[in-house]
Amino acid sequence: MFLKRDLANSLQEYVKFPVVAFLGPRQSGKTTLAINTFPKHAYLCLEDPRLRSLAINDPERFLSMHENEHGIILDEFQYVPDLLSYVQLEVDRKKRPGYFVLSGSQNFLMNKRITQSLAGRVGILTLLPFSIHELRSNNLQKNNIDDVIFSGCYPRIFDENIAPAAFYPSYIHTYLERDVRDLVKVGDLIVFQKFMELCAGRTGQQLNIADIATNCGISRESVEAWLSVLEASYIVFRLPPYFNNFNKRVTKTPKLYFYDTGLACSLLGITDTKSLSLSPFRGHLFENFIIADLYKQYLNIGRTPPLYFWRDQNGRVEVDCLINTGVTLVPVEIKSSSTISSDYFDQLIAWQEITEKTGEQSYVVYGGNNQAQVHSAGTIMGWQDAGSLIENI
Repeated sequence: MFLKRDLANSLQEYVKFPVVAFLGPRQSGKTTLAINTFPKHAYLCLEDPRLRSLAINDPERFLSMHENEHGIILDEFQYVPDLLSYVQLEVDRKKRPGYFVLSGSQNFLMNKRITQSLAGRVGILTLLPFSIHELRSNNLQKNNIDDVIFSGCYPRIFDENIAPAAFYPSYIHTYLERDVRDLVKVGDLIVFQKFMELCAGRTGQQLNIADIATNCGISRESVEAWLSVLEASYIVFRLPPYFNNFNKRVTKTPKLYFYDTGLACSLLGITDTKSLSLSPFRGHLFENFIIADLYKQYLNIGRTPPLYFWRDQNGRVEVDCLINTGVTLVPVEIKSSSTISSDYFDQLIAWQEITEKTGEQSYVVYGGNNQAQVHSAGTIMGWQDAGSLIENI
């Protein structure tokens, strides 16, 4: 079953490039989207040892053997990064729009090679697990927010009806064995998994490298290197603070988030929805879920997410998310409770006083499902409606 992806709507402009690249985590649906979008292209997966050997040892023959009039999909192309130089030669010789489609799950390796070999020739798109809007449009969305946070948004969970408690431990094991070994020299994968668990325990919080190093028994340098691995393979991302025009009055330390809350729940040992509802991590996971969805909304229209948070050094005023539209900053507060409270707007009001702006474009996203309500300090909306928030900005 092919489930609809919002990113497909952005492809029309990108197929004008000679090369289209889909980046994103393993099992986010990149291969399925590529094959369904380009059904007449030859499909070649470079995880296949025989194909990989031929591509490494005789790249020109590899490309000529599989050439056809429609194009070629090169899946997991990070395994043969030198092949991109030969793709460049083919592109420059024949100039066929959308002929090469690349798909891969290791961002920093590929972006470096793309920058060097395919600058100006490639359109790059990032596909993450399902967004709120995609769950709704495929009739997969559950009404209980705890169910959604616990299940996460990887397509296989829905397409093949796999229990999250079975899917995520297997995903983590495969990730450690296949990707971590390729990306960094880790002597003990058990220590790396503990590192991932510590990161999950700090989701939605300001990143403290020294604290993670101490609790994991590794150096600060190792923490930085291992975080880069998690970022490169689309496990975590850092939400930067916004400090332009505020000088030293604000924090400059980023926050840490997971791209998928189901994965974070698994790393935290949360085994079902009931455990999540009682977990001290629930509020942070709800915030993580909404921030990650805002990322998806921008990436699904082919844009880099212009997202930040804001916090003064004393912690008296904090805005969970700032959206930089290029014209103004739109503050978004995130509250996990399903009951609306009057104090939900306190931080927005404090922000408006500091910036001397009105609440015309200010939002509170909460854990309920009531219809959006407009207040003098901003608009409050349920988590389901937040799946289309950037359309309102």
